[in-house]
Amino acid sequence: MSAVTDNTTPVTQARPLSARMSWVTLAPWLYTLGLFVLWELLVIALEMPPTILPAPSRVFQAILQYWSPIWKNSLQTLYTTTLGFAIAVVAGLGIGLFIGWSKTIYAGLYPLMIGFNAIPKVALVPILVIWFGIGTIPAVLTAFLISFFPIVVNVATGLATIEPETEDVLRALGAKKMDIMLKVGIPRSMPYFFGSLKIAITLAFVGSVVSETVASNYGLGNMMSSAQSQFNVPLVFAGLLMLAVEGIAMYAFMAWIERRMTGWAHRSTMAQ
Repeated sequence: MSAVTDNTTPVTQARPLSARMSWVTLAPWLYTLGLFVLWELLVIALEMPPTILPAPSRVFQAILQYWSPIWKNSLQTLYTTTLGFAIAVVAGLGIGLFIGWSKTIYAGLYPLMIGFNAIPKVALVPILVIWFGIGTIPAVLTAFLISFFPIVVNVATGLATIEPETEDVLRALGAKKMDIMLKVGIPRSMPYFFGSLKIAITLAFVGSVVSETVASNYGLGNMMSSAQSQFNVPLVFAGLLMLAVEGIAMYAFMAWIERRMTGWAHRSTMAQ
């Protein structure tokens, strides 16, 4: 008997829209929109005056009204933050490798690093003003000082936590200290290093704004301080919103670098 060939082609059913949308991608936008809606409704329900808590609509109106100074001061804050963060990355990576090179160095310098990090960086701003004057340099240095510690700690931890068994095996195979550092230690510390960048960049913004508030004539920190003295609360919230946007953008950029550079160290993300 001859085989009967079925020439009918299967009909592909269209997937529903909810299945085609990536809810993981849409979630940040939906949550942000929901936050602004709740904020607007709360201000309307409580009849809050703009001098106490302005509604999001009033904040966006202030952004449009004062767009020129907001844009210029945002660029200044982004510049000081990025410069201070870049210095922190270079110095933090170098000192972290130095501290993690030896357990003796790690044990000796780590308490000193803890003590330095415990000092509120806002207390150092007046000293930086005495040394360098009012302007960009204190903001850059404050951003550097506040973002420096997480990078050092993560790099040093990545090196200091190499399994003793691994070192013993490598030494038995004739590897020297430098070989262990280059072939095992540094690759092992890279996930720690790139992971710390996401924390450090957000702290760098804190340092810049603190210094600009106290010791600068430019930047979002100075703009918000001036707006506060004039009871222009919508402009203060506009500055906060711009800081949030810049922080999220830089955090996302650091996360992208982390995925590109250390994707081998992370589990693949399963589709939701």
